[in-house]
Amino acid sequence: MATATSLSTPFGTAACEKHAKDLKFIEDMTKNAKVIQEKVFVEIMTLNAETEYLRRHQLNGTTADRETFKSKIPVITYEDIQPDIQRIANGDRSPILSGYPISEFLTSTGTSSGEKKLMPVTQEDLDRRRLLHNLLIPVINLYFPGLDKGKGLYFLFVKADTKTPGGILARPVLTSYYKSDHFKLRPYDPYNVYTSPNEAILCSDIFQSTYTQMLCGLCQRNEVLRVGALFASGLLRVIRFLQLKWQQLAHDIATGTLNPKITDPSIREYMLQVLKPNPDLARFITDECSGTNWEGIIRRIWPNTKYLEVIVTGSMAQYIPTLDYYSGGLPLVSTIYGSSECYFGINLKPMCKPSEVSYTILPIFAYFEFLPQEPTSSTLSGGIDSSPQLVDLVDVEVGKEYEVVVTTYGGLYRYRVGDILRVTGFHNSAPQFQFVKRKNVLLSIDTDKTDEADLQKAVENASELLQEYKTSVVDYTSYADTKSIPGHYVIYWELLVKDPENTPSDEVMKQCCLAMEESLNSVYRQGRVEENSIGALEIRVVKSGIFEELMDFAISRGAAINQYKVPRCVNFTPIMELLDSKVLSSHFSPACPHWTPE
Repeated sequence: MATATSLSTPFGTAACEKHAKDLKFIEDMTKNAKVIQEKVFVEIMTLNAETEYLRRHQLNGTTADRETFKSKIPVITYEDIQPDIQRIANGDRSPILSGYPISEFLTSTGTSSGEKKLMPVTQEDLDRRRLLHNLLIPVINLYFPGLDKGKGLYFLFVKADTKTPGGILARPVLTSYYKSDHFKLRPYDPYNVYTSPNEAILCSDIFQSTYTQMLCGLCQRNEVLRVGALFASGLLRVIRFLQLKWQQLAHDIATGTLNPKITDPSIREYMLQVLKPNPDLARFITDECSGTNWEGIIRRIWPNTKYLEVIVTGSMAQYIPTLDYYSGGLPLVSTIYGSSECYFGINLKPMCKPSEVSYTILPIFAYFEFLPQEPTSSTLSGGIDSSPQLVDLVDVEVGKEYEVVVTTYGGLYRYRVGDILRVTGFHNSAPQFQFVKRKNVLLSIDTDKTDEADLQKAVENASELLQEYKTSVVDYTSYADTKSIPGHYVIYWELLVKDPENTPSDEVMKQCCLAMEESLNSVYRQGRVEENSIGALEIRVVKSGIFEELMDFAISRGAAINQYKVPRCVNFTPIMELLDSKVLSSHFSPACPHWTPE
């Protein structure tokens, strides 16, 4: 039996010997980030030494040093290697990008109008990624002790597998993880028990999976210590599901029977073994859900919940007020930073405010470089360029912003992920980053360019005018309407009105439009005031539930529910038509924003 002393770590006292070992692993990695990065570089070059891609650039992987690598290998985007990836997808088994066989492709989240990207990975790379999942609970339990005394209500989903023309699996990264033996055959861990059975998690029918996971969560309500989903938007979608389906769920609980719409054989077999009549619980759910007041519903139904585990950084930050409303102010924990291209790191301070979330980069997942985002730097507008001066992982500077560039075991070389990060500090020698934005998510009418961060800030500022009316913005998206002359920004808002007797007036909504314009950058405001190249900003209030319909539409076209994010800018005609069909009211800015020549 380990003593208390042996469980002491630089992070605090670990809950058990395994947690202490995992925390020490994090500490060792971050102390030796430079050495590990050098080792990772050598491993990637050695494993992929004979690949066509490296030979194409006259690089000998077995002898290459990092300076030679940087001088010969260009910084690229997906479009630059798409022909190579397509060859692999079509069945070419030669070592094009990787010296090891490509075991599967991980699909990107996609955009509002773009096609999904296929990210090549090897089995070894997948095993390495799965290591990160094992490190989360040891960190969280330091801040929320006693997680072994209950369960987690996590809404986890998979997407049906697809195959490329050459027969290689192509699926989202979390689908790959949940369908792996690493997850399915995971040993019992009292600190990480789910209310959801594997049968429900692994069902690719979204309704059946969500219904079953919610039913299990309700039946085990007093055992739930934490509630979560990947993104904040996904958790809110689940709350909406409960609002719509509580009567059927209560019926199943009262009678001990399962909704006939749940037809998956493995789910039915499991549920019919564990589902027993519980009229008292059914009455409780009916009492809580039948009213109009859903404030604090998560805490009311699952009273022992310690925190919500959801990503609330980047574009997810605008969901924070709504999550606070439904949860009664429970702590919001963002744990992991990763993508289809690569896993990056974890949040070592899960109790921090959402606005202060920083992820510590763990140096084992890839060889990392960073492209400075300074006005004078030779940043890329896209495509191949071997000239920009990139910075190594341990050489980034606090306060500066960078675009992350990765070289992976699976065969991506100096690949621009598209994420812009700001360095907030270091844990030992490993940098810590805040996620700032995705690069080049823009609204533009003329010379103006509004990115995702600017748009979100404008929405946040404008929504403050709604507070006295107990109204908040549930979700939003936008597009640049260039059909009008001059063109103008259109912002779609879905509102949560808590007091129907005191809804915001047309005048208030017009002031929201103006507040948004005041928050946008000087180029935009100059276009409005001096050049008259941009028309008045418009807010269109849409019917409640429309953003769920957008998600359903995206899923019907192949998007993965785990990775779906509401597109903040749209230009796909069917999406815009769907939004416009649900408009309740339209409001325009009543005046030009303030602007003076600089």
